[in-house]
Amino acid sequence: MPGWFKKAWYGLASLLSFSSFILIIVALAVPHWLSGKILCQTGVDLVNATDPELIKFIGDIYYGLFQGCKVRQCGLGGRQSQFTIFPHLVKELDAGLHVTILLLLFVALALALVSMGFAILNMIQVPYRAVNGPGGICLWNVLAEPLRLYEGACWVSGGVVALAIASFMAAVRFHDLTERIANFQEKLFRFVVVEEWYEESFWICVASASAHAANLVVVAISQIPLPEIKTKIEEATVTAEDILY
Repeated sequence: MPGWFKKAWYGLASLLSFSSFILIIVALAVPHWLSGKILCQTGVDLVNATDPELIKFIGDIYYGLFQGCKVRQCGLGGRQSQFTIFPHLVKELDAGLHVTILLLLFVALALALVSMGFAILNMIQVPYRAVNGPGGICLWNVLAEPLRLYEGACWVSGGVVALAIASFMAAVRFHDLTERIANFQEKLFRFVVVEEWYEESFWICVASASAHAANLVVVAISQIPLPEIKTKIEEATVTAEDILY
């Protein structure tokens, strides 16, 4: 059975894996991956607006992986509208890339639970003598090296989350994701992205990947051997008087 030192670190590792699982769920649920300012270019061109008047034509937009909100400012006041990515808006986007981001995050969810399971397994470490029979041998062959399996799960899960983050950034930078969403079902007006920035859901996803990186550090620390405390055995001295008695 593992000592208290390894148990404590693997207990921390299991908490980190579970926190990564929760963080990904929050990132998926909260529609605040990116926010921005959108300029109603058509309205500006119609009235030949100058710099001081441009503020009347700048609206807001924010969105996540499933839904979002847009405030249109075309000189007549703000008009807010909600939108959903599925099933209609995804056709206007790079559907393959967007679905890939979602699949990667769902895979990361499963791997986070797997890494948590292996962390708990390393903490309790089922003795091999308790596994008997052919079925037990097959099971033990799978669980024979839980430490390596745990490290692999951490690497893969963290890498999958990082790949999902990179894919989202690529969709924003190279596929004009915000501008496509802003101009969805717009027939009269054209919107141009003036400014955009990543919001809390994006950074929550980054924190999830960082949790897996921290897990690897925790595993490395848990492998540090502790110095053994040896008790000094005092040698008994026998004198001539002791022999007489």
